[in-house]
Amino acid sequence: MHQLPRLGAIALLLFAGASHAGSREQALQIHNRIAGVPPSEAVLVQMRTAIDAGQVADAVRIAMSNEAFYRVTLKNMVTPWTNRDRTVFAPLNDYTATVIGLVRDDADFRTVLYDDVIYTSNASGLPGYSNSNNSHYEAIENQGVSLKDTLVRRTQSSVTGLPAEATSGVITSRAAAKAFFIAGTNRAMFRFTLINHLCRDLEQVHDTSLTPDFIRQDVSRSPGGDSRVFLNNCIGCHNGMDPLAKAYAYYDYEFDVDADPEGINGSIHYNSEGTLDPDTQSRVEKKYRINANTFKYGYVTTNDNWQNYWRQGMNQHLGWDNSLPGSGAGARSMNMELAHSQAFASCQVEKVFQNVCLRKPADSTDRSKLDEITANFAASGYKLSQVFIDTADYCKGE
Repeated sequence: MHQLPRLGAIALLLFAGASHAGSREQALQIHNRIAGVPPSEAVLVQMRTAIDAGQVADAVRIAMSNEAFYRVTLKNMVTPWTNRDRTVFAPLNDYTATVIGLVRDDADFRTVLYDDVIYTSNASGLPGYSNSNNSHYEAIENQGVSLKDTLVRRTQSSVTGLPAEATSGVITSRAAAKAFFIAGTNRAMFRFTLINHLCRDLEQVHDTSLTPDFIRQDVSRSPGGDSRVFLNNCIGCHNGMDPLAKAYAYYDYEFDVDADPEGINGSIHYNSEGTLDPDTQSRVEKKYRINANTFKYGYVTTNDNWQNYWRQGMNQHLGWDNSLPGSGAGARSMNMELAHSQAFASCQVEKVFQNVCLRKPADSTDRSKLDEITANFAASGYKLSQVFIDTADYCKGE
């Protein structure tokens, strides 16, 4: 009889074992992928019983009840969204805690980008929330305080003092401001929101066919003396980004550059109604006028009104919500535009898939399942826990 090579035979046996994993193996895999730690024997029995009864969702919920799901799985998934280096090696902060709280509470996850919401801990012995440091959240982590049991939903406006209409979910959290409103022109906040929540970078939404009327003065129309570079490259990102990033015109991250050059102890700043920036003589932050002489005939930002030009052209496929107007004023309405897109929903599913299945979608079967999970996500009222349940069920035999 023809003999399979030893390694090939072992691989075949492993594949067959994974494909026909029993309820015990499936329970172990679900718990390890969801919580990142093995279950106790008692929990394993509960999960096996649920799986044997055809109630896989109940088994996943048992795994999600483990503190490690919040402290490890969710924190590690979310932390890279909170910094420019996209590293997981960063401390807990208000951005991360708020995402974790929304998942735990089965909130409409789209509101992560636009609600007046923040999560803090009610555990005793912690420093209070501060607009100028991260001590509250670092103490939660350093003291091993439960994220599952002690996080409390609060209105961001009551905690940070921002006007309620200026709050916009994690986008106006201190951590996001420190990472993406610091210096620059606030385009970073828009770009990283696109990366982290729509799974697209600017190159993937590049479209040179749109009107360039909102491209600011700081963008050269002839980089290096060659206008073709602008017409074939720069215009394709800025014509869509700049009219949307106008929504952030009243925000900045302020800190003492001399005493604190890294901005460790800075805080978010917002020009409320009646506040005039001395450089712009309007509510618009002066950073929107940086390098105004680069192309003085470019657009001058005078307010925070925004428009979504991506509702036309190739980026219609991002799946915009036709019940929304596609234009408005301020960060909240603009981030709602992003959060209510099909791309936002699909992005959340892709991120959970990679974290639970430990791989990227590989073939048409995976893609079909992602579509199904995304539909279930919407049908559930956009509860991210449903995405974890469906994904863990799909990958439980791998």
